[in-house]
Amino acid sequence: MSENVYKIRPAGRHLLTIGRDLIQDSYAAIVELVKNAYDADSESVEIHFKATEKPSENINGNPEKRIEITVRDYGHGMSQDTVINKWMVPSTPDKLERRTSPNGRIMQGRKGIGRYAASMLGSTLLLETVSECAEKTTVLVNWHDFETSEYLDDVELLVETHLTDEHSGTTLTIEGGEEYYKEWNKYQFTKLNFELKKLISPVQNLINKEEDKEDQNFNIHLKISGFEDIEDIEETITPYPIFDLFDYKISGKIHANGKGTLTYALQKARNTVEEIISFDLNNYTACGDLIFDIRVYDREKESIEQLIHRGLKDDHGNYLGKLQARKILNESNGIGVYRNGFRIRPLGDPEFDWLKLNEKRIQNPSLKIGNNQVIGYVLIGSEEESDLIEKSARDGLRDNYAYKQLQKITNEVIKELEIRRFSFRRKAGLSKPTLNVEKELNRIFSFENLKQTVRKKLIGEGMNAESAEEVILLINKEEEDKSQTVEEIRQAIATYQGQATLGKIMTVVLHEGRRPLNYFKNEIPRIDKFIKKFKDTNNFENIEKIELIANNTAINAKTFSDLFKRLDPLAMGKRGAKQNLSIESEIYNCFEIFRQQMEDKGIKFDISGSAIIEAWKQDIAAIFTNLIENSIFWLSEKNPDIRKIIVNIITEENSLSHIDFCDTGPGIEPNLIEDNLIFEPQFSTKPGGTGIGLAIAGEAAERNGLKLTALESTNGAYFRLSIKGDE
Repeated sequence: MSENVYKIRPAGRHLLTIGRDLIQDSYAAIVELVKNAYDADSESVEIHFKATEKPSENINGNPEKRIEITVRDYGHGMSQDTVINKWMVPSTPDKLERRTSPNGRIMQGRKGIGRYAASMLGSTLLLETVSECAEKTTVLVNWHDFETSEYLDDVELLVETHLTDEHSGTTLTIEGGEEYYKEWNKYQFTKLNFELKKLISPVQNLINKEEDKEDQNFNIHLKISGFEDIEDIEETITPYPIFDLFDYKISGKIHANGKGTLTYALQKARNTVEEIISFDLNNYTACGDLIFDIRVYDREKESIEQLIHRGLKDDHGNYLGKLQARKILNESNGIGVYRNGFRIRPLGDPEFDWLKLNEKRIQNPSLKIGNNQVIGYVLIGSEEESDLIEKSARDGLRDNYAYKQLQKITNEVIKELEIRRFSFRRKAGLSKPTLNVEKELNRIFSFENLKQTVRKKLIGEGMNAESAEEVILLINKEEEDKSQTVEEIRQAIATYQGQATLGKIMTVVLHEGRRPLNYFKNEIPRIDKFIKKFKDTNNFENIEKIELIANNTAINAKTFSDLFKRLDPLAMGKRGAKQNLSIESEIYNCFEIFRQQMEDKGIKFDISGSAIIEAWKQDIAAIFTNLIENSIFWLSEKNPDIRKIIVNIITEENSLSHIDFCDTGPGIEPNLIEDNLIFEPQFSTKPGGTGIGLAIAGEAAERNGLKLTALESTNGAYFRLSIKGDE
């Protein structure tokens, strides 16, 4: 070998770095050892935490507290060759290459580092493994040897093998002194129990049946003994029973091609029928097949009580109290991601909101659900099938494109549930009703009922009709005074809604204005340059170039000016009286606001018909600006072959009858039209939508004696603006 060629030699503590630094915590270390038992095709794994004492070396000293952790499985075991050439080799690709166990289980451990998690739990590890050839191999590992050795290959391990009549399987015995004993107390064991409960997919049996797999149940037995102030425990870990109960549920499978079927169910009301929902992403998932089961719980006091009455019980079959029920919801909430029956931590932990549900709920609490309201799972395929890669540190999935798609699709599935939940709660009176501002103003300041009641009461008490009418005249005077107040409120609301609409389309305004601004910025320095050249050379070609820039500056200045003219109606601080407007011109001006954006996205528009309408200019602008902005979003999002917005102005006897506004986008779900949800403030099917656009459009129509409605169509979104009373 050349004198200048060297080998990389891992330091002795390299294994400790793998075990202690890459594995997240003690619970994760136990989980890694449990997964190894699963990979060995064992039907169960036994975990035993045992507290022991070591007599003190001093006569009057207290005995040292020690801990012994045993992890035993009844799988295939390992031969001496496997122990030496695979188990003792860090990061071995053995499981990665095999992918499946002899009995067909998909391997959980692929990094080749899980066994070193034992170094977190104690100072020594005794491996005892019996192969199916009746060969028993033992290895004793003292982790301190790796801390004190300079290089990894300086550590020597004694491997002993002999024949035995014991059952095949592997037993790991981990021992540690007081520092490891102190790691475990009542809280830590409760957390471990919780982690093991969440480790197991709550509905793995159903998944096996759906995928025509054999029953691959895997039982985890936990035993705790000898600890002070902790009751001895021996139990089989089972998932939380709350999963059988829910208020709302959505479940189903989405295939890798982006198509699938979901089922929406409701337990909150009796005699309800499940709804089948066709799902189409319009593209491949980029993260393989996905199976969903997501259950949502309302957290009001009455909802918790209903949940208990429907059968929420503890492990002993006793009905829970409200505080206990809330505690279980708080502990077990979250949407876990499971692969081959095991959860990928920390996805699904209550404090790990990987879908940003809480963030969205803060923005829109009526529509969106929070992380503490949901319990569920997403089942993903292998790394090869899904490109969803587990991090080496066992702390989630790698943040690649597949993971972003998983987040996006899961949120789309949740959105289908949120829409239906919102509708149910509105109908059932469980959420605060939305106020129609125009109707509420008319109701609050209407004196008709008062006048009728007063007139009837006065005449009934013996007052003559003439005197009664004098009292009514006083009420009429008050009504006239209040009508001015009503009009001022209407004007203020219209102004705020116009400004809100302007705020919604600010990105469009910036986009439209950027091009002329950039022209001014880039060309004005060139004018200075050509002026200087002309002074130096007296060449009139420089003057011609200046004239060209000046002409183009005028064109861009007009573009800028026209943009602000089109925005003027929305930005008005105060509005005057209604005007006779050419409706087609007003609609055309609204399209002009979005001209560049529509050109960039290949969206065309067509306006047919004409009519004159008496209305407030800013209200008409608010109506059609919001409709156009919505159409552009969905035409861009769903990417149909034909992208077009069509406006038909229909007249009867030279007067406006109605205006139909249609697009060729994905359209609106019939149930949303039937329930009139799309005009509810805060309701939106757009990702991150605020739900104010159509609500503003609807109220702007009301102020002008118009009515905006959504109609069912198989060709895209379909809105109709009609004269109130004529529709």
